[in-house]
Amino acid sequence: MAKLTLEDLRKLRVTKQKSMDMRDPTNKEAQIIVGMGTCGIAAGAKDTFNAIIEELNDRNISNVLVRQTGCMGLCHSEPTVEVVVQDMPAIIYGRVDADLGRQIIVKHIMNKKMLDNHICDKPAMDIIR
Repeated sequence: MAKLTLEDLRKLRVTKQKSMDMRDPTNKEAQIIVGMGTCGIAAGAKDTFNAIIEELNDRNISNVLVRQTGCMGLCHSEPTVEVVVQDMPAIIYGRVDADLGRQIIVKHIMNKKMLDNHICDKPAMDIIR
């Protein structure tokens, strides 16, 4: 096993700090919650989670809290992703693969537009008003 240099350790620290910052709720304008129960993981939630993290990093977006949760009770629609954005209703998207996870970042998080064809659950209209 090769020894790590001081520069390697510094790079590792920056990478890990960035990862930890995504899970810190301070100064976040949006939240993405990926269902990582056993049914979600079996359906590909790990790939979805990783794609969301990569897209946020690629676009240098730091004001989004990303976290995981257990089963959301929507096993028929796994992987599921809940998106909570200020001034918008909380939405749960179903059957979210890596590509759709990236689209959620661009369309929902950045452009404030819901991906209607993929919504699995949202509040009733009388609650939204």
